[in-house]
Amino acid sequence: MKKIETRELVRMWIEAENRRQLSYFTSLNPTGSHYTSEQIEFVIEKAKSIGIRATSRLLQIPRRTIQRWLRAKGIRVKRCPN
Repeated sequence: MKKIETRELVRMWIEAENRRQLSYFTSLNPTGSHYTSEQIEFVIEKAKSIGIRATSRLLQIPRRTIQRWLRAKGIRVKRCPN
């Protein structure tokens, strides 16, 4: 049996976590028509922690949409949050 490298294991774990978060996000609105307030709040919290661009890629939402939501709430997110 071939030994899986640590880097591959970490990548697999990250991808599984990303799929879990995307699944949770889509479960907040099973109809998929418009974004719900719960989805918007989830996106805003995620953007605060990992940044707008990463959130956009993770949840498959246009970056401009996330920026619009943040601007409407008066929230500024650093380019590379801590």
